Amino acid sequence: MISSKMLVRISAALIVVHLLGHTIGHLTWDEPEDPKMGAVVKVMKSYSADFMGASKTMAEYYNGYSIMIFGLFIMTILLLWSISGFVTEQKDIANKLLLPIGVIYILFGVVEFVYFFPFAAGISLCSGLCTTLAVFVNKKVPYPFPE
Repeated sequence: MISSKMLVRISAALIVVHLLGHTIGHLTWDEPEDPKMGAVVKVMKSYSADFMGASKTMAEYYNGYSIMIFGLFIMTILLLWSISGFVTEQKDIANKLLLPIGVIYILFGVVEFVYFFPFAAGISLCSGLCTTLAVFVNKKVPYPFPE
């Protein structure tokens, strides 16, 4: 049977892959090959509107959210790797940290299937499942997969 430490590290590695893909998307989103999408990007960059005391374009909001996702992915990678170092020695603390991370990444996967694309969704779902499964392995609770 695979260890909880290995599951958490696999999850961290999957988020590294997600981060790399996100980086490529972030650096290239505003240079689409599709001319109609190019026209949309041009409008996103050209019109500023006041919202809650700031005047920004939709492109600036889009970039800002994208940069925040970098932080989320990096924080997740660091947390998962750190937790993997004490997952078996400090089971209660590790499980209390891992369960919400796993559930949230499963939810991220669902959102990504609905609003983005399957590859990103699959990475998030797999990461969330690995993290959540690590909790069950760590507790030695029976789970639905054969040993």
